[in-house]
Parts: sequence; structure tokens; C-alpha cells
Amino acid sequence: MSRFFVYGLLILLSCHPPPGATSSFTPQEEEQIERFQRYLRIRTAHPDPDYAAAAAFLLEEARSIGLHALAIEFVPGKPLLLISWPGSDPSLPSLLLNSHIDSVPAEPSHWIHPPFAAIRDAAGRIFSRGAQDDKSIAVQYLEALRNLKAAGFVPARSVHISLVPDEEIGGADGAARFAASEQFRALNVGFMLDEGQASPTDEFRVFYADRSPFSLIVRAVGAPGHGSRMFDGGAMENLMDCVEAIARFRESQFDQVKSGSKAASEVISVNPVYMKAGTPSPTGFVMNMQPSEAEVGFDVRLPPTTDLSVLKRRIDEEWAPNIKNMTYQLIQKGPARDNKGRPLATPTDESNPWWSAFKQAVLASGGKLAKPEILSSTTDARFMRQMGIPALGFSPMANTPILLHDHNEFLMDSVFLKGIKVYEHVIGALSSLPETSV
Repeated sequence: MSRFFVYGLLILLSCHPPPGATSSFTPQEEEQIERFQRYLRIRTAHPDPDYAAAAAFLLEEARSIGLHALAIEFVPGKPLLLISWPGSDPSLPSLLLNSHIDSVPAEPSHWIHPPFAAIRDAAGRIFSRGAQDDKSIAVQYLEALRNLKAAGFVPARSVHISLVPDEEIGGADGAARFAASEQFRALNVGFMLDEGQASPTDEFRVFYADRSPFSLIVRAVGAPGHGSRMFDGGAMENLMDCVEAIARFRESQFDQVKSGSKAASEVISVNPVYMKAGTPSPTGFVMNMQPSEAEVGFDVRLPPTTDLSVLKRRIDEEWAPNIKNMTYQLIQKGPARDNKGRPLATPTDESNPWWSAFKQAVLASGGKLAKPEILSSTTDARFMRQMGIPALGFSPMANTPILLHDHNEFLMDSVFLKGIKVYEHVIGALSSLPETSV
């Protein structure tokens, strides 16, 4: 029996409740789950995401609902899908719902089910790369609009969905180009919802900012020497001084997290990602020669209110001082301030009517909201916040382990369906927000 036959049989069986099981969902809900599974089975993992197949599926679904849908290619082969539901007063600033099409790779040998088969097990878990990050919200947006339209709802504000490429590799050819385009300016976006993360508790998590990503590369030089010699100023010695200084700083930041005084997203993280040194040989490295050059790289994440000049001063004076023959590059990987020089953060208090409407809608759906957070990682929302547009990260996945980028990523069918209802309330409320409130 070929593996292709087995794979196909698994997919066929997973499209319905497991044999012998009685579904507690309506036929409409089963169809929503099946559409989710269909999207998950399209392989949009890097390094070779099938954007064409994903675009074809998503555009067909949007048009079946009666929504205006088009594909824009800022870069050939990387379609950005723009789906629109015009409001009764299109002059009002619109609502934008964002989701990325791409996903990270998966290692099939570490999964209990094939990572692109979207197998739904007897417990209702749907296993797939992208189930949490973040194909679920794209389908939930569409299903929520399908239900709202069927109920006769008419939004006052136009509602747009942007389905973008390349978020997992920085978004330069996706959301970044979109935010800088004439097509985006024409949407007159007043507020944006983007992806969040799962919550292991019964409270939905919501994110008002991302940490800003940087790469720090430190290079040290020094006189080479025999491996037996002890002398000052060697490249490796200097570089190890750098690594030890950064390790002390990292520990001071991590101690605040472990003590509970700060969340992980509220501190500066500096994590080593590679080291490069030594003189190569056919069997590895020359072990009796101290190298004249050495290099180390760090992933750096800064909370939105961090003073970058203070960090640069610390690097100059403590981590990579010139007097120790070290140079460095601090590479900014996206915006850290908006166009008016303000931190990329969205207010989550009564001063922001979008927040108030969002919060009340989640509560009206029967959900609970946790304390707003800074996201430890980075999303496409930063490109909209850079334009001065308020944006929240939100994925309605309560009572769900956090499995983005992990083996055996899954989402419960009941959690997926609950998210559709939550979005119905949220989209209905935000698209009906009166002009005088904003």
C-alpha cells in the first residue's frame, strides 16, 4: 500500500467525525470545520509556500460569500489578497482584519499525524502546521462575515480582510509593502486586528504592542598565535569578554521575569544564535592555532518604550568597546517608532474607543479578556502601528496550549467554532462604532 494512498485515506477520514462518534455540531458547523481543514492542507510552509493554491482557495471562499476580492502582487509570485465588504457609510474609517498565509516549516518525523493532513482526532483536535499560527483566524474572519451577511447585518464602516505573504520571514514583501502602498491608503483604515496567541487559561489574550527585533553582530580581531601561548588581546579572548558581559545583562533581565516583577515581553532579551571562529582543517579545525578573527550573533528584542540610545551606549562601553578591538552591527529589522516618533503601542483604556468597543464585544460573546500584553515576538501589526493606526493582536483560542512553531500544533474544533462567534460580535461592534466615538 503506497504512502500516498494512506495519506489520502487519512485526509478522507478526517473530514468527518471519527467512526462511531456522534457529532455535537450542526451541519453548518461541520462545513466550517471542513473548510478550515481544506485551507490547512494547502502547503504554505517556507521555504516554498504554495501561495497560488492558497490564493485560489481563499478568493473562491470570499466570493462565495458575496465579498469583493482581489489579489495584488507587490512582488511577483507573492499575492496579497484584499477582501472587502463595503459599509453603509464608506466615508468612515474602516476596519482591517489581517492574517498571514505563510507558515514555518514542520518536521514530520516529530509529529503524531502528518503536519499538512489536518487530521481531526476523536478528541476534536485538528493537527496541522498553521492551525494556531495563523490560518485559523483567516477562516474565522470569513465564516464570521458569512454568518453576519446571512443574518442581514449591514456594517456602517467598511470591513476589509488582508491575507498577506511572508510574515514568517519578516513581512518585507507582504505587509510592509502593503502599508506603504496607494491601495492601502485608499482603504482609510481606522483600526486593525491582527494575530495573537493561544491562551492556556479560560481568558483570551490580547496584545497592544510587539517587541522590536534587532540583530547584533559583534566581531573581534587580534594577533594569531600558537595554541599553547597565553597572551592578552586575542580575538577569542576579546569575544568571550563580550559574551560574558552580555550574559550578565541577560541574566539581570531574566531574573526580573523569574521573580514575577515583569513579563517576558517587558524586558530586553539578548539571546546568542551563532558563533564563528577558528581555522578550518580537513578534519574540523586547527586545534593548535588561536584565530585572528571571531564573530558572534545575538537576537535582540526591545519593548516599545526602550531608549535605543541607552542600549547603544551599553554596547559601545561594555559589550563591544573599541579598545578591545571589537566592532559591531546593530541591525534594525522593522519599525520601532511610528511616523511621529511615538512608541508602537495601542492604548488599552477608555481614551481609545476602539478598545472599549472591542472589549465589550468580547465580553458580550461570553469570553473573558486577560490583562493586555506586549507580544514577545513580532507581527505585521507593527507596520500599521507605524502609520499611526491602532492595532490589537487577538486570536480567540482559550484553554489551548501554545504550540505555534512547535511539533504537533493543533486547534480544537470547538475552540475554532467558538472563535467564529467571538469574531461575529467583535466585527459587528467595531464596524458599527459611531463616528462621534472615534
